[in-house]
Amino acid sequence: MLHAVGPLLSIDLTAGETATESIPEIRESFVGGRGIATRLAHDRIPFDVDPLGAENRLYFSTGPMQQSQMSFTGRMNATAVSPLTDGLCSSNAGGFMSRNFAATGYSVVELTGSADELTVVHVTDEGVEFEAAPELAGATVSEVTDHVEEERGLDAEHIAAIGPAGENQVRFASIMTTESRAFGRGGLGAVLGAKNVKAITFAGDSAPEIDVPEIQTEIHRDAATSDHIMKRQGTTSVTDLANEVDGLPTRYWRDRQFEGVEGINGAAVEAKKYKKGTCSQCAFACKLPTRDEERGVETEGPEFETLAAFGSNCAVDDIVDVMQANELCDDLGMDTISCGNTIAAYLAANDEFGNAELIRDLVEKIAHREGVGDKLAEGIDRIHTDLGVENWTVKGLDFAAHEGRSLNGQGLAYAVANRGADHMYSTFYAWEYPLVSGDQAFDPKGLSGKAAAVAIQENTRALEDCGVVCRFSRGMLASQPERMETLFGAEIDDLRAIGAKVVELERHFNNQRGFDRGDDTLPYDLDGFEDARQEYYEARGWNPDGTVPDEAVEYAG
Repeated sequence: MLHAVGPLLSIDLTAGETATESIPEIRESFVGGRGIATRLAHDRIPFDVDPLGAENRLYFSTGPMQQSQMSFTGRMNATAVSPLTDGLCSSNAGGFMSRNFAATGYSVVELTGSADELTVVHVTDEGVEFEAAPELAGATVSEVTDHVEEERGLDAEHIAAIGPAGENQVRFASIMTTESRAFGRGGLGAVLGAKNVKAITFAGDSAPEIDVPEIQTEIHRDAATSDHIMKRQGTTSVTDLANEVDGLPTRYWRDRQFEGVEGINGAAVEAKKYKKGTCSQCAFACKLPTRDEERGVETEGPEFETLAAFGSNCAVDDIVDVMQANELCDDLGMDTISCGNTIAAYLAANDEFGNAELIRDLVEKIAHREGVGDKLAEGIDRIHTDLGVENWTVKGLDFAAHEGRSLNGQGLAYAVANRGADHMYSTFYAWEYPLVSGDQAFDPKGLSGKAAAVAIQENTRALEDCGVVCRFSRGMLASQPERMETLFGAEIDDLRAIGAKVVELERHFNNQRGFDRGDDTLPYDLDGFEDARQEYYEARGWNPDGTVPDEAVEYAG
């Protein structure tokens, strides 16, 4: 079976020491990426760890597909205990860093402890160097990138950095790479900030050779020749559809349709797009470099989730206003979804919907924890009572834009996901809009027959994250099991079983931190939810209280 190659590099920031360790059994059992990192995190991070404490560990990892020439593989994984959800969290970023990471020869890098002063860590195939960088205190992501380029000759494609938000331990701070690509959800930027690491770089010429099956060429060709709307509008191509099916979060989830949607939809984004954008090796090119010369804004995106968070959910109907918020979040180092939704909560509490100038001011204040920004930096789950608004989160993670009250299977998926209300954990929304072929689609209403299907999609997404393969390969890979089997060299049921092991290890870790059935909930009612949740547990072989049996953990380990 195809799997990552290369040892574990462990970096002790407290002692300023490093060690390498061969992990062949873990690599062979978990493929790479999220799988390897989850297994290591489960075994090495104390169950009672403070997410912002020195004992939390942060993992960067790639999979075997980063040694391919195939589209959809310019991504990598990061894993730690989340300061936003308090559970184990993996986040996935695109761009161009993954192959530079692979060039170091390591399959996974582990950060432990905490540096005495603000530090940039340089990882190469010849060793690790710790660069004291007190002068970078408060620096934005672009300023960090400039510093590394000037001092080390490494461009943005080699760098994972945090902005002021990570330093200030904003609970939804991102780790940014290639300046505009984010390890976004869950606040892993705050974990790096708590470790006093401003950036980590990867460079080398020691990428291992992995024999990737020739099917990669066929998939790459399909990506290049596809006439998909995402090549023009990226994920924003779904905006009008979401609005039409009563599924676009608006005014802090008060409404599900936005009357100003034409000002922020896919066509509005496409009108501001000035060139193609992509990730490493990818011919699908769905990214969105945009600019507005009149107001001096140049950014990448916004993607659909950002349009919803800073657009409809804040009642902003001008795409350039959303672009400005997106650009600020990227440079300050924050997840656009959580930042926008948290600001939407503040706007709801203060009757300020549509105030774009206030929104930009709040983005700055949150990143620097200034004034009211100090409160908002804690995220919706911790502040909704003080604001007097409803708690639109699951397990502390605020909702993504695909509306579970309209797409009921996605609603169930939000509730049971280990990561919280994250759309990428199962991507079940695609089966309900639908964005898949009719014979695979589900009626968006109701939960009958969906629990087991949610589990299957979670397992498949976990496998993709082990690979590491982009979600948008769906029509060319995940929806064609025979291609998955050929690419990874195993039967589809065995491959999905690997994904199931990853999900179980995450769940077991979180169980030890107190998570159970009571956390698999929603802030709204869905008919049949209680039965569907129980069916989900049964499909996974878990206990009725939402915990993982010990024998399942032994199998997963």
